[in-house]
Amino acid sequence: MNEGRPSRTAQRVAVRRAAHQLLDRPLVLDDPYALRIIGADAAAATQAKADGRVSNAFRAFMAVRSRYSEDELAYAVARGVRQYVVLGAGLDTFAWRNPFTGVHVFEVDFPATQHWKRQRLANVGMEKPASLTFAPMDFESQTLADGLRAAGFRADQPAYFSWLGVTMYLTREAFESTVAFIGALPAGSGVTFDYAVERSELNVLERLALDHLERKVAAIGEPFQLFFRHAELSATMRRLGFTDLEDVGRDELNTRYLQNRDDGLRLKGGIGRMMRARN
Repeated sequence: MNEGRPSRTAQRVAVRRAAHQLLDRPLVLDDPYALRIIGADAAAATQAKADGRVSNAFRAFMAVRSRYSEDELAYAVARGVRQYVVLGAGLDTFAWRNPFTGVHVFEVDFPATQHWKRQRLANVGMEKPASLTFAPMDFESQTLADGLRAAGFRADQPAYFSWLGVTMYLTREAFESTVAFIGALPAGSGVTFDYAVERSELNVLERLALDHLERKVAAIGEPFQLFFRHAELSATMRRLGFTDLEDVGRDELNTRYLQNRDDGLRLKGGIGRMMRARN
């Protein structure tokens, strides 16, 4: 992304999460703050534009990936984790919905995006929870370890990380350095992230969908850079310190979260998948 301005994809993701609250029943992700944080104008736009098969599928993925990540956090908390790090937080609202006593949330993002979020929060009257720490990071001059340490993160204690809508914009070096940091944390630590599937593993229709999406994000200055093959990614995660992996795609996520719905909300295609990794 361009460091001088907030991420435009963060706004689009937030609008889709808000649209889910308005348009879909039952809710996959119950987020009463989603509409509030995007503001009245964006909420109206959500109602007007969130139609069509492609829009529905993207909206489903935004809801499902957040739900999947938060479900994995719940398992981590049950095992004793008390630090939760949201990497590339954008307009994420988990810190306002946090049901876990004693769990501290760290939101990591570019300074411009985090400044934009804080302005938005002030505008809509959402006060920062005591259990939340903002950790603005300039990735050109700071490592993740340094940025989190400055925010009060304890590297001698386990932590769980949510990393949604980010990896496809990274270089391989940046991805691996982040994963290595998480993998080296105390036992019980872990991460959930989504990733873009290598083009060679997609069918013709999925490649066309990927081409369309790549054009859209490149047009706003946030091009995709990183793609993975399933087997390659699992090998990389094991090499970087993780022993317990789950790699799930459209079919598994539809079965887990979107079965037996009257509204037909489903994930379509296979250009994005989810990985859960524990050390």
